[in-house]
Amino acid sequence: MDTQTGNTATAPAGKIPQPPEPHLPDNQWGRRAWELLQKLRSRAPLIQCITNVVSMDLMANVLLAAGASPAMLSSLNEISDFTPGVDALCINIGTLSEDGLASMRAAAAVADEAGLPWVLDPVAVSASDFRMEACLGLLELRPAVIRGNASEILGLASARRIRNSKGVDSSHQSFDAVKAAKSLSRSSGAIVAVSGAVDYITDGRMVVSARNGVSMLQKITATGCAVTALIAAFISVEPLSALEATACALSIFGVAAELGMEMATGPASLRMHLIDSLAGLNEHVLVSRMNVLRVS
Repeated sequence: MDTQTGNTATAPAGKIPQPPEPHLPDNQWGRRAWELLQKLRSRAPLIQCITNVVSMDLMANVLLAAGASPAMLSSLNEISDFTPGVDALCINIGTLSEDGLASMRAAAAVADEAGLPWVLDPVAVSASDFRMEACLGLLELRPAVIRGNASEILGLASARRIRNSKGVDSSHQSFDAVKAAKSLSRSSGAIVAVSGAVDYITDGRMVVSARNGVSMLQKITATGCAVTALIAAFISVEPLSALEATACALSIFGVAAELGMEMATGPASLRMHLIDSLAGLNEHVLVSRMNVLRVS
């Protein structure tokens, strides 16, 4: 593996490690996912997304299809009035700017102060020193979940840029980053999810894998961004079981992609059918297709 390594980022001052979540048997994940999806649909949580301009449309539509209410509000002047009233916050650094970072920091600080769950997507964190420093600063504001591809998690966990990174694309397999994900989870106190052909989710102790999805998702921009927003929606209705909520969100998105792929003829039609499949997902289909397993 051609990666640079370094010291793991330290936990924010005063951060108390969370106790491990109870182990959910492999054959109960489908029922658990349906329970959380029903809860999300009944509550319609308000999810604020401070995100990149490429991803806004798909993120908002995925949230709506799942039953949540998206708010793509990012002005620094509105954070103090708006963010305290949301159910969860999603921060995505895809098209990072100095003004955008100021809004991200302000919103994350409000969420941290108010005890609201928030999710960090460290898009292309190794692309520049600016991105790395921005993410390390945001970690101090205690995200509930960090979701990224393998290269992003490897870079963030080491607090050093991976010099041969490919922008938003991963140059590593998701399993390559499991050890780094566990380390990052322990140091930050966050659940860490590594996306890939197989998704891995950890609380620093336990690791579970979500194995739903289709390879053509890689041909649709912002699908990773969209699933991060979906994670925010799921943890908003189950904040005390963030690992379970994260794994369920990833797997549900993957199931919707599998169903969409059965009707799609290419990436554009998959995008449409994925959204339709997520909106129409029922208990029987979800329980029968859910594929989440404990790894360790």
